[in-house]
Amino acid sequence: MRAQRQADALFLSAADRRWRRAAALGALALVLLFLFAPFVFLGARSEGLVPALAGLADPYLQGVIGFTLGQALLSTLLSLCFGVPFALALHRSRLPGRALLLRLLLLPQALPVLVGALGIVTIFGRNGALADLLVWLGLPRPSIYGLPGILLAHVFFNMPLVTRMALGGLQSVPAESWKLAGQLSLSPLATFRLVEARALRAVLPGAAALVFMLCFTSFTLVLVLGGGPAATTLQVAIYQALRYDFAPDRALALALAQVGLVTLFLLPTVLARPEAALGGFGLGAPQRRFDPPSPLRGGFDAFVLSVGLVLLLAPFAAILWSGLQADLGKLLADPQVRRAALTSLGIAAGATLIGLALSLALVLSAGLSGMLRLVLRLVPALGLVVPPIVIGAGWFLVLRMTGDVARLAPLVAILANAMAILPYATRILAPEAEAAALRAGRLASSLGLSGWARLRHVELASLGRPLALSASLGLATAIGDLGSVALFGSQDFVTLPTLLLQRMGSYRSTDAEGLALLLGALCLGLILLAERGLLERRAR
Repeated sequence: MRAQRQADALFLSAADRRWRRAAALGALALVLLFLFAPFVFLGARSEGLVPALAGLADPYLQGVIGFTLGQALLSTLLSLCFGVPFALALHRSRLPGRALLLRLLLLPQALPVLVGALGIVTIFGRNGALADLLVWLGLPRPSIYGLPGILLAHVFFNMPLVTRMALGGLQSVPAESWKLAGQLSLSPLATFRLVEARALRAVLPGAAALVFMLCFTSFTLVLVLGGGPAATTLQVAIYQALRYDFAPDRALALALAQVGLVTLFLLPTVLARPEAALGGFGLGAPQRRFDPPSPLRGGFDAFVLSVGLVLLLAPFAAILWSGLQADLGKLLADPQVRRAALTSLGIAAGATLIGLALSLALVLSAGLSGMLRLVLRLVPALGLVVPPIVIGAGWFLVLRMTGDVARLAPLVAILANAMAILPYATRILAPEAEAAALRAGRLASSLGLSGWARLRHVELASLGRPLALSASLGLATAIGDLGSVALFGSQDFVTLPTLLLQRMGSYRSTDAEGLALLLGALCLGLILLAERGLLERRAR
């Protein structure tokens, strides 16, 4: 009865309910098959999961798990400690350039992880600008490799995400609350305790869960900045077990351990508030605050904004400066660069199309039943629970046993990135699709529209901008991906991120810096296009 009432609220015919349910179940089956079939297959072909998991008792592997958990917890704590004060300072600020500062928070989200790591090394590395300054001051050169570099890189990428989510919580405070705080002349401490802290409590658990998951599943940053066995995470250990040692049982055990631990930490948040686990991309309209002036708080906010902007902009300035020193024309004319660019664009386009198709199948089923609504919450989260390197590891092992790895590698990369797109695309599309059905469903039903005609004139007619936004985000995510192709890289299968990593490893630093600039500019343009689409959608 409840499912019938939900379908009636959207004015869906019996035939529409059937095909939408079938599409959702088909998408669910494809996602589950692609994500988990390799582990079932490998468990059946190996000596068994129990002996494989028994290998986790090895002290080295336990150390890897402990380091993975420890660095994720520290990275999350530091990201919150930097991001929350930065969000508060931005929200209180009445600076003319506040909108520009908010847009700058997009930069780490737009930047491929490998490009960001190169920028961080350029500034904070042993031969970077900061090291030269310390030597000039008579201090020793710092070492960025190991835990310090991993923590610094994670804060660089995740502090803006925490800031944006915290700003979203502060924007939800009613204007009357700020007026009342001003009328009562509340002190800065009282304003924080009674107004700001309450708003932050609603979003910080989701922000912490998301940042922890991103740091726990970090691969590229640890691969570049880890610096040795003492700073190895589960993802890097999986990569090493397959790429260098070819120990499938150990890789399988590590992959299952990672999926289990991520699920343990992330699933409660997804079930409670799925939107909190996926982050946000909006800038938020400025709010008028009526706080009495406080020189102490103003000075603290100015200090926080200055430190945050230096941390945020220094790597980008380094990427821009060093990239412009390269011969960009020569790089663009390089046949290997062109092939890598075409491969990256092909993978990104295929992943985006498949990801959007799966997202639409799930989104259009949201109003049919409580069970399918729960599926809509859980299935996109699987793209977070099972990251691309784990997906690639599972299919790499399967293909080594049953097929041609080189020939099928692009397909695996496309599908792995499609799974990574699901969480963001479903969150963007679901509210618009349901609103369109509620808004125009009665008229469509009275006109006798059903099937493709109803889908085209009701849902798809309202999803143009959200689909464009999702496509921009998907393309940017897939173009900069390294994890899903790291195990399959060969002379015949090279993407822009893998080519950049090769140039870094062969000490062709000038070429690497030029490639980083080109790749970063491409992804930044796509993210800015997505942000513009989101702002236009909200303005309607």
